[in-house]
Amino acid sequence: MNRKKIRKFIPPGKVITLSFGAMILLGALLLMLPVSTRDGKGAAFFDALFTSTSATCVTGLVLHDTWNYWSYFGQFVILLLIQIGGMGVVTMGMAVFSFTGRKIGLRQRYVMQESISAPQMGGIMRLTSFILKATAIFEGTGMLLLAIRFIPKLGFEKGLWFSLFHSVSAFCNAGFDLMGDNSDFSSLTTYSGDVVVNLVVMALIVIGGIGFFVWHDIYTHRLRFKVYRLHTKLVLVTTLILLAVPAFYLFFAEFSRPEWGLGNIRERLLASLFQTVTPRTAGFNTVDLTKALEPTILLLIILMLTGGSPGSTAGGFKTTTLASMLLSVRAVFRNEENIQSFGRRFPSETLRQAAALFILYVSLFLFGGAVICYIDGVPLLSALFETASAIGTVGLSLGLTPTLSMASQSILIFLMFFGRIGGLTMIYAVTKRHAPEVSQKPLEKITVG
Repeated sequence: MNRKKIRKFIPPGKVITLSFGAMILLGALLLMLPVSTRDGKGAAFFDALFTSTSATCVTGLVLHDTWNYWSYFGQFVILLLIQIGGMGVVTMGMAVFSFTGRKIGLRQRYVMQESISAPQMGGIMRLTSFILKATAIFEGTGMLLLAIRFIPKLGFEKGLWFSLFHSVSAFCNAGFDLMGDNSDFSSLTTYSGDVVVNLVVMALIVIGGIGFFVWHDIYTHRLRFKVYRLHTKLVLVTTLILLAVPAFYLFFAEFSRPEWGLGNIRERLLASLFQTVTPRTAGFNTVDLTKALEPTILLLIILMLTGGSPGSTAGGFKTTTLASMLLSVRAVFRNEENIQSFGRRFPSETLRQAAALFILYVSLFLFGGAVICYIDGVPLLSALFETASAIGTVGLSLGLTPTLSMASQSILIFLMFFGRIGGLTMIYAVTKRHAPEVSQKPLEKITVG
């Protein structure tokens, strides 16, 4: 069998996994170049690998402050990795193929469908074109709005670069920032009271995190909620709940404390909304999270693990997984045979996948946190915060990541990679698909609860 025929049998999950791995390695090699760092020496391999993984997996965890350590070339490499990783390596590859006029066959379309979790293969290239155009519009608009604040303060060239970098980073839910110009690892704390910066960054994060199909559904049907697909309805409702409830808690229980020094309602409201939005895999922060109460840290961990929605730039086990789990609980309480929502019922396969993803993410998150706690002797809650940030591809940190041992940082690398590729994709990449069963085993019930 020749090589061309062998290539046909490579499953999409393996193609996606290998393409992300190759992009991470290429990014690491570029960041090792002397031109990539400000001292002209280049980064050590492990530091470059960690940064490249964090950028490609749109996480935002860093070992060095992005502005003070990396040169403009290094920052450009990071930005390019964020853009490719946020949109998906396969998506960007298909875009290049399309622009160069190369023919895209059914095999490539199938991989593309798996890459962005599209419901069907038909119209996949039109959807890809729509995604690229919408991304350019959203990121371009975000850059122009941020430039209103950054250019007057930083000058035209630097302000424009900051605007572009943070717009792409926010839209791709990456959380990388260049605010080390003020102080190391300061994120957006110096703009905590700036309404424009806060609202623009929050809008980009939410838009990037709700998913490509939701954009397309809204673009096609405008504001007619009743005709949206069930997927879109679940994403929008779950997202709204995950924004409103935590913001309410933060406003009244956390940021009302005098330790924060938030004197007026506007500052408290901005802080509450921003810290509710950003754990949904974005990684920016406008306050020092090390001062937060333990219940708040736990809430942020839950939000980080949940993440955004399928087919988006966000990570986590996704809003639809959470919605499916909660709706299954409701079905049990109501003694309903099927999971239902908005006049539609879910196939049993959906609940199986949701349960598998949930257990997988939570298990890796807990195991990784426990191992880091054991290796480095750090508080368990702090270790769990870092692992939730890694597997949820968030980037928020309590300042622990740069101080961890190489073994613990390697755990974070794996969790970032796993979180970006996706649990099911990675499972399908390393396991063989079994043929459908032609017969069923005898049925026997067990007792639960």
